[in-house]
Amino acid sequence: MFGERIAGRMFSALDMTFLMKNTPERPSQTKPSQAKPLKSQSPQSQPQQSKAVTVQFVDITDDQAGQRVDNFLLSKLKGVPKSRIYRILRKGEVRVNKSRVKPEYKLAPGDRVRIPPVRVAEREAPAAPGLKLQELLEQSIIYEDPLLLVINKPVGLAVHGGSGINLGLIEALRATRPKQSFLELVHRLDRETSGCLIVAKKRSALRFLQDEMRGRRVGKVYQALASGRWPRGMKKINVPLLRNELKSGERIVRVNPEGKPAVTHFAILQRFDKATLLEVTLETGRTHQIRVHTQHAGCPLAGDEKYGDDEYNRQMKHLGLKRMFLHAAKLKFRSPEGNKISVEAPLPEELSHFLTRLD
Repeated sequence: MFGERIAGRMFSALDMTFLMKNTPERPSQTKPSQAKPLKSQSPQSQPQQSKAVTVQFVDITDDQAGQRVDNFLLSKLKGVPKSRIYRILRKGEVRVNKSRVKPEYKLAPGDRVRIPPVRVAEREAPAAPGLKLQELLEQSIIYEDPLLLVINKPVGLAVHGGSGINLGLIEALRATRPKQSFLELVHRLDRETSGCLIVAKKRSALRFLQDEMRGRRVGKVYQALASGRWPRGMKKINVPLLRNELKSGERIVRVNPEGKPAVTHFAILQRFDKATLLEVTLETGRTHQIRVHTQHAGCPLAGDEKYGDDEYNRQMKHLGLKRMFLHAAKLKFRSPEGNKISVEAPLPEELSHFLTRLD
């Protein structure tokens, strides 16, 4: 699957012609027609190399306990396809306390997991965050205790890397805090959205907070600017949403009766001539929920390039709006220790300043 070099030696065109004529072709070798383009490839476009790992034995800590063994392996063997993970589980190559286990087995403290040798694709090291980004993230933390932190996510920063994004908030935060052994996102915000985001500092806290999210016991309040005049009396939208992924990898969400239940509550904060400032409370947390529900109401968000109105967005840009007007303003939740936590991220200056231009 990967091209091979011939002892690092350089060959002339004549040498290569001789080799191709006198070397029998084997199925596992890269054909000359496949190897030829590598001359012009940049380091970034060359295929990933792989490394062989030996058998690993991992003793599960209290912080790792409670997760399914398949999820544990996916996090441990980054770069290995899911199909391979489930195959080694099915074949019994993975053992817990010397016994076979099913993918749904939940790990307990003290369990010893045997992980067989698996070739793992070597990934490029994530880009290191610059000093300014590190300082910005530390200054953006609005709440922190030993189990979690809440950060006011800057607009334009993805919550994690992937799909062409080398560095996301969580990778930058980990690089900023190298001594912190565990940092994981509890939930997500779109790249174009700013505001309150919870990060767990312990796996036990991650499990607890995600259970709270699933149980709809976390209050999430946003401020959003909808285009036009929001319909009077429209305080709740309850229509299902279906998420699709295009061939390009882009996610698109539509109102669809076959989708998952999605409920959003709206309250008018201020009316303008051509826009309405809304306080939005999520009852469910579907991908792009606020963006698609406001579009469904006929008042898509100002600055939303995916679901919004292009002509309206051009008008708003002319007035000074340089981003989507959606901000995660408040979070209310219970900590793993039972404390009631309420945090608020003020409306970013560029958005509050823009509102003065609408008066």
